[in-house]
Amino acid sequence: MNPSRSESPFKGKTGFTRIWNALGYSIAGCQDAWRHESAFRQEVLLALVLTPVSLWLPATGVGHALMISSLLLVLLVELLNSAVEATVDRISLENHRLAKRAKDIGSAAVLISLLNVLVVWACVVFF
Repeated sequence: MNPSRSESPFKGKTGFTRIWNALGYSIAGCQDAWRHESAFRQEVLLALVLTPVSLWLPATGVGHALMISSLLLVLLVELLNSAVEATVDRISLENHRLAKRAKDIGSAAVLISLLNVLVVWACVVFF
């Protein structure tokens, strides 16, 4: 028996089928985040506004790439934070110190990624 099949009935697909399925799951995840997470919507809009601004600013190609990638990092961290929050809420909606800790740590990760945007943009624009 394939070891991955014993872990999950969804594991074990290979090749194009796996890639196609993964693409579908990724699109569904983005749609769910847009639909249910206001912070994600705000950060997407921020990225949509700041990406053209980053390309307008005088910078090297690497500078433009750093500014845009810092914005994408915020979206990535927000998606992971939302996944943690959804998992914690799935387990229990009761107030628990460990649930609070998990959610607060996820929120701190988002904050750090937003601070990273400020640092990267300041370095590219002013130095």
